[in-house]
Parts: sequence; C-alpha cells; structure tokens
Amino acid sequence: MSIAAVIVAAGRGTRVGAGAPKQYLDLNGKTVLRRSVDRLLSVPEVTDVLCVIHADDRAAYEAAVSSVTDGGLRAPVLGGATRALSVQNGLEALADAAPEAVLIHDAARPFVPVAVVQSVLRALDDAPGAAAALPVVDALWSSSDGMAGAPVSRDGLWRAQTPQGFRFDAILAAHRAHDGTAADDVAVARAAGLDVRFVDGAEANFKITTPEDVARARQVLASGA
Repeated sequence: MSIAAVIVAAGRGTRVGAGAPKQYLDLNGKTVLRRSVDRLLSVPEVTDVLCVIHADDRAAYEAAVSSVTDGGLRAPVLGGATRALSVQNGLEALADAAPEAVLIHDAARPFVPVAVVQSVLRALDDAPGAAAALPVVDALWSSSDGMAGAPVSRDGLWRAQTPQGFRFDAILAAHRAHDGTAADDVAVARAAGLDVRFVDGAEANFKITTPEDVARARQVLASGA
C-alpha cells in the first residue's frame, strides 16, 4: 500500500503566547514542525510527506526544513480559511501521486510514536478510516457558573489525537463534499458515512497548545525520553 502523509501547519497557534506560530517554535535545536516532519519521514511505510502552511510562513518553513535531505518531503501547499479546507488543499496536491492511503497529522504533535502511526495504518486493512485516540478515564461533570452539576458518563468517550488515516480516494471525496467547518478529519469522514476505527494513541503524543506544553516538550527532549 502506498502511503502519504499531510502535516497540517497553517494555523496561527496564538494560545501558546510566543509571538510566532507554535509550529515554528524552537524545541532544543529544531522547530516543532521539523520534529513532526522528521517523525513522519522515519515511518518506513510512508513514502511522501507534504506540509500545508500559511502564506505568511514561507520563509519560516524553508528555514525549518532546509537541512532535510529525504526526497520524500514534497513542496508545501498553502492552507485555507479553516483546518478542514487546509487539509483538502493538501489532499488535492497529492492527487497526482494517487496514494492508496493518507495520514493527516497536526504539526503540533511532534512526539507521536512510530508504533502509533503504524497501528493507524494497520487498522486501514479493514476500515476506510482510523484514528489514534485515548479513552477518557477521568470523572466527567457538567457545570454552570463554575459549580458542579450532574455527572456525565465517560463510557465510550475518547480523546482524539492524530494521525488520522484514511483510504485516500474516500477521504478526498469526503472533503470535496464537506462545508469545510469540521474540527478534524474523523468528523469529515463520519459526515460522509465512512466508518472510522479508533486505535490506542499515547500520552506522549500530546499537542503543543499552551506555554506549559512548550515547557513539557523541552523537558521531554532534555531528559532524552
């Protein structure tokens, strides 16, 4: 099976409070985006990696990947007004390569274990879509004005991660039929009637969103984990 990966890196990442998009923050000598690119290129099954970037970030992107020598890294494409439209732009750019499957991954998850990526790919053997996720284990409560309300059952609830993988033709068609407002690609797939199987993600595959996440990422790297 030929497999490509789209890395979504067109967002602004303002919650991190760094004055620059979080995907270009330095993590011990490499940007967040570069670490995500390196991780996806290290997966033996992945032959092509394509980044979707913001129009204002061309120089930052080129600096981040300037020393990448792997020929599997394709030229970037520009994102759209929403995450879903950015993903569609990436998928359209891969249509000429016609991969059998595609992984869609957030640039802000630079520590995804290769084993998690491979689990998503294996799940595509018997489902048109698959996604890394973690079951919710904490107690859940509704609230009003900060006060505890009624408990909420956590049965069957999962925390979605990326990568999310799909048979290429199916997810491209799903995006073309969608209105571009979905929060992730599982939502796009489900709107098109595609089944999506969850596979075990990893706590190490956390998303860099806040300054605390940046500190955690640097600590992980400093520890050699």
